[in-house]
Amino acid sequence: MTFAPQIKIAATYMRGGTSKGVFFKLDDLPQAAQVPGPIRDQILLRVIGSPDAYGKQIDGMGGATSSTSKTVILAKSQQAGHDVDYLFGQVSIDRAFVDWSGNCGNLTAAVGAFAISQGLVDPSKIPENGICTVNIWQKNISKTIVAHVPITHGQVQETGDFELDGVTFPAAEVQIEFLDPADDGEDGGAMFPTGNVVDQFDVPDIGTFQATFINAGIPTIFINAEELGFEGTELQDAINADATILTRLETIRAYGAKHMGLIQHISEAQQRQHTPKIAFVSKPKAYTTSSGKALNPQDCDLLVRALSMGKLHHAMMGTAAVAIGTAAAIPGTLVNLAAGGGEREAVRFGHPSGTLRVGAQAIQENGQWVVKKAVMSRSARVLMEGWVRIPQDTLS
Repeated sequence: MTFAPQIKIAATYMRGGTSKGVFFKLDDLPQAAQVPGPIRDQILLRVIGSPDAYGKQIDGMGGATSSTSKTVILAKSQQAGHDVDYLFGQVSIDRAFVDWSGNCGNLTAAVGAFAISQGLVDPSKIPENGICTVNIWQKNISKTIVAHVPITHGQVQETGDFELDGVTFPAAEVQIEFLDPADDGEDGGAMFPTGNVVDQFDVPDIGTFQATFINAGIPTIFINAEELGFEGTELQDAINADATILTRLETIRAYGAKHMGLIQHISEAQQRQHTPKIAFVSKPKAYTTSSGKALNPQDCDLLVRALSMGKLHHAMMGTAAVAIGTAAAIPGTLVNLAAGGGEREAVRFGHPSGTLRVGAQAIQENGQWVVKKAVMSRSARVLMEGWVRIPQDTLS
């Protein structure tokens, strides 16, 4: 019996924010994977090590969490006024499925650096020392993101003293601007798909909740922690170790997806794990983070816990942070009320690993709320570069 040899594909393993992923240039992928389709998905699944019935992704680059089961494909932009086209694939851990329905805000922090180092940005834009502004076209959601990448001696500066809760070591600060973050595309329509900043939301056999449904950064469902029976101070194990809680939250998420118009039938939520996100909010309280740091109520404006791919996130997804900042800026949303209400242009929220500040400015145009930009700081670093190897028969 003969077996297929392995092939190698140029790739870079990067941390962006509190996530890690495998980055590819589009033209480095095998020809059949340079267009969307089953071959591309098969390759990315094999690279990451999915589907893995053991849930460990031992035979791939994934780290068996939603934060580390990620892939990115970049190319010179085909969009006017942009430097790079950014496509994100969230790889399921235990199923043969790549979710292309949304962005990864954390890995966005690494997109500019990768684009610069891989020659996807015009050299005339790159200063010898200073900040390189990279205009990113996010293909999953058809939005513009601007990354401000520090440059030293003509090269991307990755080391620095910027500390990000959820990341062990400091690095260089990368400021990210999400322009016009509210979704006006095919899926959810307006920023508030129901037309309300708060809805009474009925979930059969579970209950009725107040909820804020918002399309900003990523479609997100916000519910008060207390209505779910939570304190808002929970860490990962308190949620992820309880299968009953996870099933309940996934059911709420599925009905929320239907309520937002993202799916037509509840069963479709199984094929849309990446969006929408579900998060619960509460007023500031004292708690101890996952690293053992004690936080006091005055250290933040509110507490937020969010789930990603069916599990409580160890920190906060970057796209969900955009949703948090946007919702906080709009009076009357559950996020805004948890933060004390009123008008605000920035919010600092507590998550399982610490705190994060995100800014957003909301205005009303023709009676509708509009947010022109959401801003946050992240960091990024190359962890490894070279080639990943997969069996050649993955391409068939």
